[in-house]
Amino acid sequence: MPNLKARLWIMFFLQFFIWGSWYVTLGTYLLKTLEFSGREVGLVYGSTAIAATITPFFLGVIADRFFAAEKLLSLLHLAGGLVLILASQMTSFLWFYPTLILYTLLYMPTFALSTALSFHHLKDISRDFPMVRVGGTLGWIFAGLTISFLNLEALATPLQISAVASFVLGIYCLRLPHTPPQANQGKMNFSKLMGGEIFTIFASTSFVVLIGCLILIRVPESFYYTFVNPFLNEWGMTNAAAKMTLGQMSEVLIMLVLPWLFIRLRIKWIMAIGLFLWGFRYVLFAFGMHPGWSWMLYIGILMHGITFNFTTLSAQIYIDRHVPARLKSTAQGFVTQVTNGIGALFGTYIAGEVVTQFTLPDGSHQWTEIWLIPAAMGMSIALIFILFFWPKKKEAAGTSPTTIP
Repeated sequence: MPNLKARLWIMFFLQFFIWGSWYVTLGTYLLKTLEFSGREVGLVYGSTAIAATITPFFLGVIADRFFAAEKLLSLLHLAGGLVLILASQMTSFLWFYPTLILYTLLYMPTFALSTALSFHHLKDISRDFPMVRVGGTLGWIFAGLTISFLNLEALATPLQISAVASFVLGIYCLRLPHTPPQANQGKMNFSKLMGGEIFTIFASTSFVVLIGCLILIRVPESFYYTFVNPFLNEWGMTNAAAKMTLGQMSEVLIMLVLPWLFIRLRIKWIMAIGLFLWGFRYVLFAFGMHPGWSWMLYIGILMHGITFNFTTLSAQIYIDRHVPARLKSTAQGFVTQVTNGIGALFGTYIAGEVVTQFTLPDGSHQWTEIWLIPAAMGMSIALIFILFFWPKKKEAAGTSPTTIP
């Protein structure tokens, strides 16, 4: 299909521009402007986890069986834009929280659907998907730079910018390649509707370990997405959101070399490195705030390219290689549900409680003590993965097996 990669690239760019416009700086807006507590901020960020628990998996099943993926994406983004406009007008936790839950119920399924749509049309996923998915990273970078240099980090304006971008993407999705539901699905029953077939892949112990570690790593991840921007602003870093995009810039570089790494390294070691660095980066945050050590903060930010790509993106590719074609959208939705859902729900709650416990009477925070907690978690999860993730078959470079090893 002409310009297929370009069209998918634009889809990811807009999708992550929407996300990046409000997600990174929301904590600063809620803590400083609306004066929410750390616990309330954790709950607000947990709305994405609630949504990821409920909608992505089941909408993946629907996309696999009933509706074209591109039309479903269009509907979700158009409706999401309307809800974001409402959210930008809310100033109390009582109203803001349920409104954002409603938005994330619409937005979270788009991650799995856009990934599954791309996998459906790309010929060589290991080679082509990182090149397409890099559009999302650039969209996030552009969002962070825009919000930061316009000095909007403590305002509701990023929510409104995201709303406009949602309308644009909702219309654009109708130009994406047609991705119909899979044919010959057999007789529908309740078990299939609920995605019961997906549990057949859990016969592999290694797959169970993979999913378990992806769930657990969402706890230390939640500390980063929820509280690093408020931490950097409190520490005194100027244009914090812009400087945080250094992580996405490194993500672009890592994404471009990822196909080369897949050829030369087993995916186990790629993921193990990513899991370990999710923990180690918090060691850098814990000590980098002290005089003369600020370079540690920048290294910790730059590590984002490795931590994200070596875990989330690698897991998506691994799962696509090992799941039957009829279950690809369902499987991607399931992984989104249990990681961004269950894992992140616990993660944002734990992060919010930890920050609350280490909040001082004047509203500042004991950040060193806060960061050492996710540091220990991340490195422990990496050790668990190394010890127990042992696929029965070695994954040769460039192979695309169709069953779980």
